[in-house]
Amino acid sequence: MKVGIVGKIENNEVVELTRVLVEKFIAHDIEVYLENKLADLVKYNKSAELGNIHKHSEVVIVLGGDGTFLGVSRILSGTDIPIVGINMGNLGFLTEVTREEAIELVDIIANGSYEVENREMISAKVIRGNKQFCSYDVLNDVVISRGKISRVVDLALEIDDKQISTFKSDGLILATPSGSTAYSLSAGGPIVFPALPLMIITPICPHTLTNRPLVVSNKRIVRVRSLTDTTQLHLTLDGQISFDLMAGDVVEVTKSKKSIKFIRSPFRDYFSILKTKLMWGERYGSI
Repeated sequence: MKVGIVGKIENNEVVELTRVLVEKFIAHDIEVYLENKLADLVKYNKSAELGNIHKHSEVVIVLGGDGTFLGVSRILSGTDIPIVGINMGNLGFLTEVTREEAIELVDIIANGSYEVENREMISAKVIRGNKQFCSYDVLNDVVISRGKISRVVDLALEIDDKQISTFKSDGLILATPSGSTAYSLSAGGPIVFPALPLMIITPICPHTLTNRPLVVSNKRIVRVRSLTDTTQLHLTLDGQISFDLMAGDVVEVTKSKKSIKFIRSPFRDYFSILKTKLMWGERYGSI
């Protein structure tokens, strides 16, 4: 068996924990490959470029926060390599395993006694001049927001070539169930169980109270376009890829052909994670 480890190298705790995990896996007679920069810090001789780590792994472990996890997830998308995150940051909703549980996780992976679940992604395409300008696969969300000028935007929402509504707001978030607990939740969107084949459409600070979040099948074709040519729009993908849109651009979001395999936390289920991370369902006092 081969295990790949990727980590946020700016975090000293990541480097120290990596050393411990490598020793533990080697004791199980498991071959370990580290991402190049992490290997240099650990002074370990088996390494691979981040973009090729999946070619040397049957399981990939990510040490860091959700941002680090999202970046590695996109690299592994479309492969059969399962990924698991150890939270070395703050909230860490995608990185489900705590650093205290990391050592026990090694034994579970070595014994092959883990469960894998499939997380679906969405594909965001920018249509410019009736041609596809670019396309990205994302795990969490696609955000269409106002540009640098502080003014609301008028956006038309189409689903399967039918105009559904218009939004006067600061933008729109199109999220997967995995991303329902990220920006969409902060903007008032619902929490959606991650295994469901859905897409969440959440307006950002809508100026009409009737513009509420919408949940649709991810098999639908969703298009968003600006209703005014003078409005500057910005596109952000998974909070990591970002660029300005041009007048007339259409953002088309559909179910991606790619998906990501997650190793389920062996220590708690999804609803326990909600309670731990978000205090979901907790009562803060009586009336």
